[in-house]
Amino acid sequence: MKEFEKLSIQERANRKFSDDFKRKKVSELERNLVTVSELCREYQVSGTSVYRWIYLYSKMKKKGLKQVVEAKSDSRKLIQMKEQIKELQRIIGEKQVLLEFKDKMIEIAEEAYGVDIKKKFSGEPFSGTGPIKKEPKSK
Repeated sequence: MKEFEKLSIQERANRKFSDDFKRKKVSELERNLVTVSELCREYQVSGTSVYRWIYLYSKMKKKGLKQVVEAKSDSRKLIQMKEQIKELQRIIGEKQVLLEFKDKMIEIAEEAYGVDIKKKFSGEPFSGTGPIKKEPKSK
């Protein structure tokens, strides 16, 4: 949240959330669509207030079920990771196409100009490079 969007303590104290709003947010929490910390940041409310809403409006509490509210959903993490994998695979694919394109362009240029552009170092090194050979002394 940007600094200019933050409410003052007085503004926060003068707000009142409707019961319908609270029920809706507790329902989102129960379905793991948001976390307590996300609600606190987005609406600038304390964690105590959100837990009070859960205590008052939770359907699971009335059924006697327990839920870990703060833990992020594994399915949400899995979906984010799958999206990230797809994006990385797309980037790798683009890079592979670029590499193949450049290799083909180099190959065409080598054929057209008769020059070894890739500098394949399979032959004898040029003078001034490589190890120094000592000639045997004759007596």
